[in-house]
Amino acid sequence: MTEHVILLHGLWMRGFALGMLHRRLMEEGFRVHRFDYMSVAATQEHILRRLQGSMLDYAPGPVHLVGHSLGGLLALRACLEASDLPPGRIVCLGSPLKGSAAARAFARLWRGGEVLLGHNRALLELGLEAWKGPREVGVIAGCMPIGLGAMLSPIAGEHDGTVAVEETLVPGLAGHCVVETSHTGLLFSAEVARLTASFLREGTFGSPQLP
Repeated sequence: MTEHVILLHGLWMRGFALGMLHRRLMEEGFRVHRFDYMSVAATQEHILRRLQGSMLDYAPGPVHLVGHSLGGLLALRACLEASDLPPGRIVCLGSPLKGSAAARAFARLWRGGEVLLGHNRALLELGLEAWKGPREVGVIAGCMPIGLGAMLSPIAGEHDGTVAVEETLVPGLAGHCVVETSHTGLLFSAEVARLTASFLREGTFGSPQLP
């Protein structure tokens, strides 16, 4: 049965940024689709409704979601309570599931923070307490500290230049791993693509999992 993968980009990005990851996951045998959305202008409800509709379009086989940064948070929100969606797994790439200190710092530094962060500001700043949805979720975090977030405010512990490794961890995850790449580099890493394909197929990264 064909397994579909929907890719979601992050804040201030568009679908073309996912091109390399798209190609690599196609080479792994998945049918891959890019979900393009207005990360600042569109309401969260509109984005989630469109995403859920896209998932239903590719049913009845498995429909996996892979989201970078904000895209991972939106993927989780879309699947939290929707029981009529097709089966599948979720991989979050550098997503601040606990909330982003960099986003909070950004909002403090500029009065227009709400305009620049858009309707998903609260989701970015606060994240989730835990994952309690029906899907298995794996997270890949980066630890190369090069990025805009680190310029705005110090980031505690290991980080990818924008999101701290600690910010990617919440209770309820099925797997978590760390690779040596930056926040944007997660989209271009061959290792990240390989780990993503492994989790989507098997529910494991093939590396040490959460304790």
